[in-house]
Amino acid sequence: MTSRRFRDSARYWRTPLVPGADLLTAEYHAQAFAPHWHEAYTIPVIEDGAECYHYRGTQYVAEAGTVPVINPGEVHTGSRAVDEGWRYRVMYLPVDHLHTLATTIAGRAQPLPWFSAEVIRDRDLAARLARAHRLLEADADWRRAAARAFTAVDPCIDPCIDPDAHHDVLAAEEALLGALSTLLIRHGHTQAAPLRPHPGDARVETMKALLAADLATPLRVADLAREVGLSPFHATRLFTGATGLPPHAWRTQLRLQRALAPLRAGVTVADVAAASGFTDQSHFTRHFRRMFGVPPGRWQAS
Repeated sequence: MTSRRFRDSARYWRTPLVPGADLLTAEYHAQAFAPHWHEAYTIPVIEDGAECYHYRGTQYVAEAGTVPVINPGEVHTGSRAVDEGWRYRVMYLPVDHLHTLATTIAGRAQPLPWFSAEVIRDRDLAARLARAHRLLEADADWRRAAARAFTAVDPCIDPCIDPDAHHDVLAAEEALLGALSTLLIRHGHTQAAPLRPHPGDARVETMKALLAADLATPLRVADLAREVGLSPFHATRLFTGATGLPPHAWRTQLRLQRALAPLRAGVTVADVAAASGFTDQSHFTRHFRRMFGVPPGRWQAS
């Protein structure tokens, strides 16, 4: 384990080799992630230090060489577990991507893959995932450098860009396929309906639909309660018990998730904040940083 203190530094990026996925290379010391959820599978590899996080009612510590997978839609937190902080690589994989791979491996239709809440302590798997992540990052860096060279005013191609470097794509894809297959075969489980609500939660789905219908429209707890025929107290308790977050926090998370597409499309941070229902840009930035570890402008630029 390193003796230095990590700084708060995060880089989000994408690759055409894994459509729809977000990838993160980061180290943190002061960062503390508020309770939040992702629509994708969160597959981190802790490379140094250690992270602690609250997940499914339990506090966990993931040290270097571990893989603390978070299932889609499940609330969790994140902060340092040691004085130095932690450094890790993360893949946020679309549900369809992992589901398709599980079906391919099994040779027949499969339920959605699901993973235990326990930290995966499998150093071979961690090494495979880290290598795949590094190769994907190297390919993404090459693509960005090549794009800059080809679109520069000067028609000369940067001599450091190897036009034959595309052969590394095969290595990156093979490493990713091997790592994810290892994850599924060794540690994947199936659950026919992993997000199935608890009994009586048809009302929760109704409240979710109301919260999600127009994210810019103000709502009160009384509006949700009236929709499902409960008192505000009981509506809030039912919703929080089923989702792990009270209605306002759940809606904030949804606003942040929905903000990613317009940010990625180049819409200004101020316009995204207004369209997402945040009171102002600083309010949006504060919540975005607590969930993604970087302000929205930096996430957009990367």
